[in-house]
Amino acid sequence: MKFGIAFKLGSLLALFGMLPVGLAGYSIYSSSREVLLQAAERDLLASVRVMGRNLDGNLHVIAQDAVMLSNGPRVQDLNSLSGPQQRQHVEDDLAQSFRAMLLTHPDYMQIRLISASDHGLEWVRLDRDGADLARVQDNDLQEKAHFAYTFETLRLAPGQVRVSPIVINHEQGAHSGLGKPTLHVSTPVADAAGKVFALVVINVDLDQLFMQLQADLPSQYQVYLSNRWGDLLVHPDPQRTFGFDRGRRFFLQNEFPEVAQLVDSAGPDSVISRDVEPQVQDRPVAAFVRLSSNAEVAEPFVVLGLGLPQSVVLAQASRAGSTIGHIALFFGLLAVVAAFLASRALIRPLRKMTDAVELFARERTITTLPERDDELGVLGNSFRSMKQEILNQLDDLTRSRAAFEHLARHDPLTNLPNRRMCFERLELALAAARRSGEPFALVFVDLDHFKAMNDEYGHRFGDQVLRAVAALLSSASGVPDSVSRLGGDEFVIFLQGTTEPKRVVTLLE
Repeated sequence: MKFGIAFKLGSLLALFGMLPVGLAGYSIYSSSREVLLQAAERDLLASVRVMGRNLDGNLHVIAQDAVMLSNGPRVQDLNSLSGPQQRQHVEDDLAQSFRAMLLTHPDYMQIRLISASDHGLEWVRLDRDGADLARVQDNDLQEKAHFAYTFETLRLAPGQVRVSPIVINHEQGAHSGLGKPTLHVSTPVADAAGKVFALVVINVDLDQLFMQLQADLPSQYQVYLSNRWGDLLVHPDPQRTFGFDRGRRFFLQNEFPEVAQLVDSAGPDSVISRDVEPQVQDRPVAAFVRLSSNAEVAEPFVVLGLGLPQSVVLAQASRAGSTIGHIALFFGLLAVVAAFLASRALIRPLRKMTDAVELFARERTITTLPERDDELGVLGNSFRSMKQEILNQLDDLTRSRAAFEHLARHDPLTNLPNRRMCFERLELALAAARRSGEPFALVFVDLDHFKAMNDEYGHRFGDQVLRAVAALLSSASGVPDSVSRLGGDEFVIFLQGTTEPKRVVTLLE
């Protein structure tokens, strides 16, 4: 009984029992991998909750600083001071308080006292300008009544604090804060009677704030932050953050679908995600929580997350997988040896087929392969039929190409060179004449009254006349392909190497 190649190969592979070994190794690796992933998820969720509490704590400290500044010495008397010198003295003291606050908190980019009148004119303003602190005065002070952090804060009661959405700072003259992600923490300033006449605004640098929050985290941790709609504010890839500021929005829930439950305020307050973009090779395990604030905020919540690449989480599983891989490699080598021994019985006819194909590719020669009754014999017969078909098609293509080339350069009625070939020969003749200095003659022949004859006797008679004229001119010139038909009743005769004009006259007679 004859068996095919597939049966022989399958029998050999089955002898070594690679499938049970592979399944057992994969099961062990998958179990350890899952245990490590679940442990990482618990750690990430605990870490992100701690980070969220720290963020709330930092915002609470910023809010307290704003309230403290709004209740500073004689700040509440500014609205009632009429003397310029007294007012200037109080503003200078307040500027010194702002300076001390900026020196203490590197994440503060700007502190301002803004009036509730005069279109929200800034009264006292201190900016961080690189490593220095700059006080903005006089005509450089700006009107801020049209900003939400101004008119919304003025609606609050004294002691209340507003935390703005996180945005990119585009305010003119913001010094180091320009173009950086920021949030505004503001509180109203009231006089002794409780009437709000100004507000204190602290601009917080989001990058600096999160650098402080990440200071105790290992470097491989990835931090994510989004607003209540899911727009990315903090991301390992800075190009994806604040897309709404550039006219293109990037959503956290598009990258981590589970986050959509947090964006829905009725959903849970924390989720775990392993599903990320498929093109990312080292996919992270991530935990996310929804953070709400007790302050008067423009956004009711934000989403904070921590991620860890799976390569870090699964480092121990990788070592176990390496041991399993060594075992599988051992049995794999045995399989390779067995496959090599088996292939010796199969490679010889395949090599002959390869040699036959290479010989056909070089010399277009069909060789005869040994007759076989198995799949290799069927493959050899198919190769032979295919090569014969290729040869037949190549012959047909060569004949067709020659015919097309002839039609492209000759007139189909008279079989004389056509206008294209005539002009090519003319260019060559002119070039040769310039090089050698030998003259050549060009005779243009136009048949008189051909149109009238064509109309009277018909086109068939006209075609016969054209063929007769072509034959006459060709025989008179005595040189093959020296006569060309330009079209219609126009012909051209080339006479190269003609030094005697009488020859041309004799030809025309």
